Amino acid sequence: MISHKSLVYISFLIIGMTSPVLSQSDNFPTGSRAASMGNAYVGESDVWSTHHNQAGLGFFPHFAIGFHHENKFLVEEYPMHAMALTLPVKPGTFGFSYTYFGNKLYNESKLGLGFGKQFGSRLAAGVQLNYHHNYIMGEYERRDALSVEGGIQYKPDEKLTIGVQLSNPTRAIISPFEQDTIPTYFNIGFDLKPFDKFILAIQLKKKLDHELRLLGGMEYELLENLYIRTGIMTNPVQSTFGLGYKLGKLSADIAFTHHQILGFTPHFSFQAIIR
Repeated sequence: MISHKSLVYISFLIIGMTSPVLSQSDNFPTGSRAASMGNAYVGESDVWSTHHNQAGLGFFPHFAIGFHHENKFLVEEYPMHAMALTLPVKPGTFGFSYTYFGNKLYNESKLGLGFGKQFGSRLAAGVQLNYHHNYIMGEYERRDALSVEGGIQYKPDEKLTIGVQLSNPTRAIISPFEQDTIPTYFNIGFDLKPFDKFILAIQLKKKLDHELRLLGGMEYELLENLYIRTGIMTNPVQSTFGLGYKLGKLSADIAFTHHQILGFTPHFSFQAIIR
C-alpha cells in the first residue's frame, strides 16, 4: 500500500512536471511583499531584488538581510525557505540569495551571487550567477547546474520605474532528460507612484514555451507604517493579498496567494536593514 508521504510526493512530482506553478528548477519568486502584489516586482528595489531583478540592487545601497517561508498550498511536506543578503561596496551592491523547496524525497535549491550598479541617478543594471541543485530519491539522485540572470531598471522620473529582467538565456540543463532545461524567463514591467503612499505595479512574464502571464499588484499605506496589498496573476489565475508593517529599519510581511484548483499558500517574511 502506498504511504501518505509517498502519495504526496508522487502528486507533487506530477504537478511539478505539468504545471507552470510548480515546475522543476523553477525560479520561485520570494518575499511576502512581492507575493501579496501578484509578484509584479521587476521594478522594485530592496533586499528581495536578489530574487526578482538584480538591477534593483543598484538602487539599494544598504547592508540588509531577509528571511522568507511558505508552505505550497498548505502541504506540510512541501515548504519553501529563502534568504537574501545585500552588501554595499564602493562600485555598487552585492546580493546573496538562497532558496530551498521540497523535502528529503524531492527537493531543489538555488544559490545566487549577484551584483547591481547604478549609472547616474536614473539607470541601474545587475547580473547574477546561480548554482542549482536538484535531488530526486531513486534512479536520478542529484543534479547540478549553473545559470545566469540579470536586468536593468530605468527611472524616467520620481514616480515611475521601468524594469526588464532575463533569467537563464543560455538554456542551462539540469533535468535528467537532456531536452529539459532550467526555465528561461523574460520579464518587463513598471512601478507607478501616482500619489503619496500608493504603488501600482504591472508586469509581463514570459516563460519560454509557455503562455504569457500578466502580473499586477497594488500597495497602499493605510496607517503610518501599516501597508495593505493585493494583486492578481494570470495563466493560471491566482489572487493575492497581504499586509506589511515597518518598525524603524525592521519590517515584517504576510501574504496569501490563492490558486483556483490547488488552494491557498501562506507566505511570511522578515527583513532588516542593518546599515
